Order: sequence, then structure tokens, then C-alpha cells
Amino acid sequence: MKTVDDTLEHVYGRRFSAVEEQAKHGIWREIARYLQRYVPEQGSVLDVACDRGEFISNIRAAERWATDLRDVSRHLPAGVEFVQANGLELTDVLPNDHFDAVFMSNYLEHLPSGDAVIEQLAVARDLARPGGRVVVLQPNINLTGNRYWDFIDHKTALTERSLVEAATIAGLRTERLVVRFLPFTTKQRLPQSPALVRLYLACPPAWRLLGKQTLYVGTRA
Repeated sequence: MKTVDDTLEHVYGRRFSAVEEQAKHGIWREIARYLQRYVPEQGSVLDVACDRGEFISNIRAAERWATDLRDVSRHLPAGVEFVQANGLELTDVLPNDHFDAVFMSNYLEHLPSGDAVIEQLAVARDLARPGGRVVVLQPNINLTGNRYWDFIDHKTALTERSLVEAATIAGLRTERLVVRFLPFTTKQRLPQSPALVRLYLACPPAWRLLGKQTLYVGTRA
């Protein structure tokens, strides 16, 4: 009988080649460098649905935690506290009112419904300390069009407006919203090298051309 790990690995283990996985870490060094402004280096950060840890491996914080439905601990560097758990159940297994930043990337679209998205954002709110941030990178179906469904595990369509609405219902106050931020996927041709990513992130006009993912930053009141 297949376990949850086996089933998910059957999907995610095939999505990116070894070469692409290695390239992703270089890309994420630059993305994490940009997002560092939302994560205090002397604070605590949680990466929800961390996959192979591209974000949590490259962000700086005194305390780094990561979770995933799969056991991906072998991919994470020393010093990262990993907890294997369902994202909707994290308040049962992680310290509440604790994290300076809770991060999610390309995750909410995998949840089964809008109600589950609201629930997940409420869990993130409860894990964040008062005044802490919830940072979301999210494909935007208004920008991707039908390509949103190119991945078999995408279940819930989100726009910048529905993301903000869900976050507001979950008890977050919007601090920043960048509708067009990153390209849809690292499989796209541009940008690819770390140098190009650094240049791209330093040039917001380029976001309006290539950005298909939305950046949302909310705070817990």
C-alpha cells in the first residue's frame, strides 16, 4: 500500500530534474535575499509546505523551522527544525503566537477549496506572534490564464483579490500586495541564472512584463 510520502513523491519527484532542482537553489538565494526585509535576522521564521527547502535554506534567521506533508528532512540544512505535518494541523504541533514570519510559496492552490485556503491562512495567523507577518507567494490565475492548470495538483484558483479577501477573513491586515511579482514557474526561460534573478528583482518594471505570481504580506493585528 502506498503511503502519503510515496504518492506525493510520485508527483513532485518527477516535476523537476536534478539539474533544475540545483538551479532552483541558486534562484532562491536571490529571492530569499529580496524577502529578507520581511524576516528579522534575529527572529524566527517558519516555511510551510517547504518542499526541498529552497526558501528556508537561503533565508537568514536565528530560528528556522520548516514543515511539509512529506518527510523532506534529508534535503534541509543543519539548523532547520523540521516537523512533518499537515499544514492545516500545524497549531497542534508547533508553538503558537511565536513566529516573526510565516512563509508559504506555491502552496495554497493545492488546497481543496477556498474554505481550506482561509483555514490555512488562519493557522498561519495563529502561529505568528502579534505583529508577526504572513508572507505568501502565489500564482495568480488572472495572470497565468489556463496555464494555472498545467500542474495536475492545482485545485483552487486564486487571484490577488481573492487572496486578500481570504487573508482578511483569516484575521490578517494587508501590509503589501505586489500583484505582478515573479514569473509563474522556474521552468520559464527568463529569468534563470542568479545574476538575472538579482537584476530582475532590482527592476520592478520587468515585473509588469513577466510577473505571474503575486506577493502578499500580511500582519497579525
